[in-house]
Formats: sequence, C-alpha cells, structure tokens
Amino acid sequence: MSTPSTTPGTQAPAAPATSAPAARPTGRGPAPGGLAALGPVGLVLAGGISVQFGGALAVTLMPRAGALGIVTLRLAVAAVVLLLVCRPGLRGHSRADWGTVIVFGITMAGMNGLFYQSVARIPLGPAVTLEVLGPLALSVLTSRRLVNLLWAGLALGGVFLLGGGGFDSLDPLGAAFAPAAGGMWAGYIVFSARTGRRFPQADGLALAMAVGAVLFLPLGIIESGSKLIDPTTLVLGGAVALLSSVLPYTLELLALRRLPAPTFAILMSLEPALAATAGFLILDQTLSAPQAAAIALVIAASMGAVRTQIGRGKRKPHPVPAEP
Repeated sequence: MSTPSTTPGTQAPAAPATSAPAARPTGRGPAPGGLAALGPVGLVLAGGISVQFGGALAVTLMPRAGALGIVTLRLAVAAVVLLLVCRPGLRGHSRADWGTVIVFGITMAGMNGLFYQSVARIPLGPAVTLEVLGPLALSVLTSRRLVNLLWAGLALGGVFLLGGGGFDSLDPLGAAFAPAAGGMWAGYIVFSARTGRRFPQADGLALAMAVGAVLFLPLGIIESGSKLIDPTTLVLGGAVALLSSVLPYTLELLALRRLPAPTFAILMSLEPALAATAGFLILDQTLSAPQAAAIALVIAASMGAVRTQIGRGKRKPHPVPAEP
C-alpha cells in the first residue's frame, strides 16, 4: 500500500494515490539536507519503493503477529512519530473539523486493514494492482469524459487477466479484500483533501493517524494479544511503520514542493510494478505472464486517466474577474 500511501491530497503528505490523488501542496522551496540531491522524481520513486518494501516486510511479520496485529503496530508507531513531530493543536477546531479528521482516520484504518488482509492471502503485486482500481474508478467517475471508458476497459481487461478468467490462480477472499481496500483508498483521497483544507501543515494527518490507531487497537489485541509487545515484533513493526508511512509521507511532501501534482500522479501509477518487484525480491513471489500483462494494463489505464484529467484542466477557460 497503498499507502499511502499513499498515493496515494492535502497540505499534509498523504498516502499515495495512484490515478486520482487529491489536490496536494506545491509550495516551493528546496528540499533540506542530502535529500535534495535525489530530485523530486527521485524522491517520489524512493517513497514508492519504501512503501512497497515496507509492505513486503509486513508480510514476513504476519506469522508472528497476524495481519491485524501488524496494522495495529504500523498505525500506532506512525501516529506516535507524527504526533511528536507535528505536535498538532487540539483547540480552535470546529465540530465539522473533528468530524472530517475522524472519518479520515476511519478510512485510513480501513484501507490498511483490508489491504493487509489481502496481502496475507495473495501476492503483493496483484494485491496492489487490484487496490489501484479504487482511485482509478474515482478518477473515471469524477472526470465524466467518454475517453475514460477506454481506461476503464483497459483496467477491466487487466483484472480479467489477473484472475485468469475466474481468479482460479488467486485466493478469492484475498482478491476481494484488495479492491475493498481500493474503495477505502478512494475515500481516503477525498477526506485527505478535506482534512488538509481544515488543518495546517501535517496536523490533520497526525490526528487522523492517531484516530486510526485507536480504532484498530482492539482488533490487534484480539488477534495478537501479548505478541504485540514482543520486543522483536515491536522493532520490526516500527520498521514497517517508518517504511510504509512516515518515510514516504516525508519524501512525498519534499517532492511536491518542486513537482507538479499531475506529474506526481503519473509517477504513482507505477505502484503496482514497484509492489511486484518488492514481492519478487523480498518474498520470492513470481508473476505469470498473464499477471505481468495485467499489471501493465492497469498501469496504462491509471496513467491514461491521469493524462485525461491533466488535459481537461488545461482546456478549462480561466474565469474573467468581476469588475469592482
């Protein structure tokens, strides 16, 4: 994952939104320290690699603490780090502000929980490919252009190939969890943007992460119990949180200071390929030729949908300012 992670719409760094990320900040200014040497494209790719290799590490931890336990550790550690770094203010926010950040946290928890249930059953590459359908559907539906039927058709063709005509090669439950996570990802994009408009900097993200961690804690305790406080599991779970949440969010925020949001969205369309690579290198998960073709089709559909949105934005006439 998705993340965020990302990729995937706020003043705060958001999880990656593959094909239709919400509007994100493009404040100018050089990236601090040695990270500037990577350049904005390098930062985005590094963030995507971090997310997917963090996901692969999470899969290796599932026998120790279960999928729900790993999600709990990821959300909890990321929440603690973000709260310490951001130190968000709790006063001066309206009931609508808090309602927005709570829903944002719920979608974040749901997205992570469903996705980890998926990768516990099917390979990482196909899981991310199916998850991407959520943001892609959001892009197609909000665009309302005829050409998006082509991108939807490509995506459906990819899904057909991925399932081998009937998902005989993938665990049906795992294949169902992934697009469900994608649906939560689409909701995450919407509420990420709304939270960013209501909270300064990354305050809303930190608060939403805390909400997600609190909501998921009972599920993690029920499934994993005392395994959650095993020192080795805690350390590795913290590594998952840093790789899958904290580090990619930071890298994306730095990149978006110098990178247009449409370019960022196109780069995030490569997430399924990065996930397949991480699955192969870390988990020894290989893809069949039809599965590789399926991933390529979904990537092409995501990129096409983003390009359509960019073209639509360029053709919109600029409003004429009213006379005083």
